[in-house]
Amino acid sequence: MQRLKIWKGGWSLLKSSFERGSTHVNRSEPSSRAYSQGPSPFGLLFDIDGVLVRGRTPIPGAKQCFKKLVDRNGKYKVPVVFVTNAGNCMRQTKAEHLSQLLEAEVSPDQVMLSHSPLRMFTQFHKMSVLVSGQGPVEEVAHNLGFEDVVTIDTLREAYPLLDVVDHDRRPKDKIPPTKGLRKIDAVILFGEPVRWETNLQLIVDVLLTNGSPDNNWASARSPHLPVLACNMDLLWMAEAKNPRFGHGMFLVCLENLYKKVTGYDLKYEALIGKPSVVTYNYAEQLIRQQAEKLGWTTPVKRLYAIGDNPMADIYGANLYNRYLQTVHLDKVQLKAKGGSGAVDAPTDSAASQTSSSGLGRSAGGGEAEHELPEGCSSILVCTGVYSKDQEELPSDPSETVTEQRIFHGHRDFRFDPSLMQPSFVVNDVQEAVELVFQQERWPLE
Repeated sequence: MQRLKIWKGGWSLLKSSFERGSTHVNRSEPSSRAYSQGPSPFGLLFDIDGVLVRGRTPIPGAKQCFKKLVDRNGKYKVPVVFVTNAGNCMRQTKAEHLSQLLEAEVSPDQVMLSHSPLRMFTQFHKMSVLVSGQGPVEEVAHNLGFEDVVTIDTLREAYPLLDVVDHDRRPKDKIPPTKGLRKIDAVILFGEPVRWETNLQLIVDVLLTNGSPDNNWASARSPHLPVLACNMDLLWMAEAKNPRFGHGMFLVCLENLYKKVTGYDLKYEALIGKPSVVTYNYAEQLIRQQAEKLGWTTPVKRLYAIGDNPMADIYGANLYNRYLQTVHLDKVQLKAKGGSGAVDAPTDSAASQTSSSGLGRSAGGGEAEHELPEGCSSILVCTGVYSKDQEELPSDPSETVTEQRIFHGHRDFRFDPSLMQPSFVVNDVQEAVELVFQQERWPLE
């Protein structure tokens, strides 16, 4: 019941927010479709790292792929949104970077960073929030709507005796006075920081002192201040041959430290970024906006999510597809009972997969103001975290990932092996786009 209330709250927030080869595995057969006029109503969701680029280097085929996705005037043929778990920059910066790498114009409205859905969490915007991460975190927080922002650097400068793991950063000679800060009301974790020991120490201090690090630790602090975390990726792919630690690894450290010290589990007010459903719901809103800019009058019926990380991209897209199926099923059942067809929120396990508070808290539910897509297909490329050389998916569609495999997902996401099975597996992004256009029976040239 609690999860259902939370989903209804998140649904209400979503309504009001804004801003070369053959297919290796085929899990879904396209149904016969006919269109009267106009383009096929589908949209593309691209992951970035491991799909389009590795570090600062474009993946072969990415540029050629996007040359085919735009017309001679540089206008996209279909709605395109870039959905990344990165969050250490502004959307404008990421859009400019992608435009240069892909040699195709990318607007900030097409970019969704891991923290983008925080715009919806307006109940925290006037609170004093501690932000952790790297890059322009203070600017990012203000851009998202947060008005009273405290950085880790500001906190350690105000309380100079807290950060002492690095002997070279300890106060020398005379102990500097504590400046003191306003009480912190919530903690926002944007992404992996640079100095993990500093961030871990000060975040725990804030949680155990109820937002006032000058106080003594409480003997037991549960419940603690609200914690909102963006980007749960345990691993991500850069130029190195093997995956690198992501923010998910930092969260593992924080969760275990907190429990080791207090005996209690760290609780999240929200987990944002792939694979959470709230992220894909927000991405669908952006796709709808892009479709409107293209002059499409037919609602987007299908989404294709292209990614390299089975746990983040594939799991998330499949979870969102399950959510969409549940919404449509509930709508059909409601109509059969003589209702209006409006649905507040899904009621099956799709809701429970987002975490106990994955969409934030807000009162009320309500019906969707637009038609949701019919489904979301997941396409796994082999240029990033997933590699056929290291890991081969079952060739038999009736088989699935087993419970014995290592689960790289977040602690609060129940492992469902079926959600790690992609709809399709291809070599690279170019094959992925060609596959989608073939599925939709629309010439790519």
